Amino acid sequence: MNRPSQHLRRTSWRTFRDRREAGRVLAEELTGYRDTDPLVVLGLARGGVPVGFEVAAALHAPLDVFVVRKLGVPQWSELAMGALASGDQVVMNDNVVASLGITEDQVQAVIERETAELRRRERAYRGDRPPADLRATTVILVDDGIATGASMLAAVRAVRATDPAAVVVAVPVGPPSACQQLAREADDVVCATMPPSFEAVGQAFLDFHQVTDDEVRDLLAAPTGG
Repeated sequence: MNRPSQHLRRTSWRTFRDRREAGRVLAEELTGYRDTDPLVVLGLARGGVPVGFEVAAALHAPLDVFVVRKLGVPQWSELAMGALASGDQVVMNDNVVASLGITEDQVQAVIERETAELRRRERAYRGDRPPADLRATTVILVDDGIATGASMLAAVRAVRATDPAAVVVAVPVGPPSACQQLAREADDVVCATMPPSFEAVGQAFLDFHQVTDDEVRDLLAAPTGG
């Protein structure tokens, strides 16, 4: 199997019409994984699922959802101090925690609240269906983009704990620094575009509407050929 190179990049900057188009572009970069057996594509909820659907369809792989929750700073939830992923994997930004004087009790309170929301979303998306068995499987983790990389890093570590054959990260857009950080933990990283002056994931999309729970459920129910 001819796998793509880490940090595969076609252009320094490009704009995608929407997440589905971004998924089709990513799929072209990932053709070396087509028909790998066993292979599964995990779309990070919610924005990564439409991207992941196109990747899974092109690679003839099953699609499942993977939930990651940002751990927001108390009283300033937009600022991330870490991330929580399915499998109870927590990744913390120790510099943020220390610089803002956030206590252990405050950290645990946020983790407990986000764990409850993570469980709710898993039930909402998957119902009673168990998550995919990832042991000895090549896993492609897909999101609609990365900024700090904390959420994807939590996902990589959570998947790694299930003893997969390989963990691949695939995103349409992200800053070079975050893609390089992920390459230290993933077996392969594919970033379709890595603008040197990256500001936000949404800059790379003409349509960047908030994906709904219904959209996630509909895509998970649609056939991908896997």
